[in-house]
Amino acid sequence: MTTYDKLLARVMSGRSDANLEFDDLRRLPEHLGFAERVHGSHHVFVNSGIPEMINLQREGHYAKPYQVRQVRTVITAHHLAAEGTVHA
Repeated sequence: MTTYDKLLARVMSGRSDANLEFDDLRRLPEHLGFAERVHGSHHVFVNSGIPEMINLQREGHYAKPYQVRQVRTVITAHHLAAEGTVHA
């Protein structure tokens, strides 16, 4: 199982939303084909094939739990976990 697969399983399980490191969560949308742009403390991810944006901010070294849930919702809604990568 690759590092990406472990991260994806961890996000999709929903059991560790409050204990997920920000840098780990930030790599997930990149792996799924989202483009990142940074505005101050906001890391905004967009993909031309997906209407939702993903907006992440740090809380110390960790991602904010509600943002982990938002990432999970986008992955589930667009079946990104099964595809592995989105091609725009």
